[in-house]
Amino acid sequence: MITPNPRVALLAASLLLTGCGAGAAAQTAAAPTPTARTPQPAISLDVAPQQIPGLGPKTWAEVPADTRQAVVVTGRGRNSPRSTAVLYERTDAGWEAGRPWPAHNGQQGWTDHHVLGDLRTPIGVHTLSDAGGLLRDPGTRLPYDRSTGFTLTGTGFEGEPLAGSFDYVIAIDYNRRPGTSPLDWTRPLGAERGGGIWLHVDHGGPTQGCVSIARAHMKDLLLALDPAKNPVVVMGDVKSLAR
Repeated sequence: MITPNPRVALLAASLLLTGCGAGAAAQTAAAPTPTARTPQPAISLDVAPQQIPGLGPKTWAEVPADTRQAVVVTGRGRNSPRSTAVLYERTDAGWEAGRPWPAHNGQQGWTDHHVLGDLRTPIGVHTLSDAGGLLRDPGTRLPYDRSTGFTLTGTGFEGEPLAGSFDYVIAIDYNRRPGTSPLDWTRPLGAERGGGIWLHVDHGGPTQGCVSIARAHMKDLLLALDPAKNPVVVMGDVKSLAR
C-alpha cells in the first residue's frame, strides 16, 4: 500500500483553493471571454522513502538510516510462538515487501528483556552479519561458517525431531560479537542475558528463543541478504513493533 505524501496532499489542496477552484468562481462573476491557458511549469517534489508498514515511531527510530534490507518478524501475540517473516528491500520508490513466510519464535513468546532460559525471543532491531550451517554455503554474500558444530539432535517442545534445524543459520546480532561465526559464544552483555539467537531452519514447533522459517525460505534469505545493504532483523509481537 502506498502511503499518501502529506506534502503532495497539501499541494493538491492549495491548487484547489487558489488555482482551479478560484478561477471558476471568478468566471461566474465576470464572465470573461475564454482564453487559452498558459502552460505552467512542472512542480517537482522530493518524496521521502516510505516507512515499513506496522512499525511505530519507537521501532522505526531503531532502524539504521543506511539499511536497505530488513527482515521483519511479526509475532501474533506477546505470548505466542507463531509469527510471520517478510523481507523488505528499500528502493528509490520506497520499501518493497517480499512474500510473507510462516515462522516460529520462542515457546513463551516475546520479551523486552531477554534472559537465559526464559524461552522468549528478544524484541528489537539487530544487524545480520554472519551465517553458517551444517550444509555447505549455498552462495550467500554473508560470511559463512560450515561446521559440524551445527549438528543438532533430540526433539522439540511438541515432540518434533530437531535434526536439520541448523543446516542453515543466520546469526542475529543480539549479545554477540559481529564478524564472527554464529558458533562464537562471546556474550558482551554477560551470559545471563542469553545469546545464540539465530534465524534457522524450522523444525515444526516453537524455539528456545530463535526465529525459524522453512528450509527453502532460509536458503532464499541467505541468497538475498547483501552486507552492502546493511541488513537488519526487526522482530517482536505486533503490538510491540507498533510502538
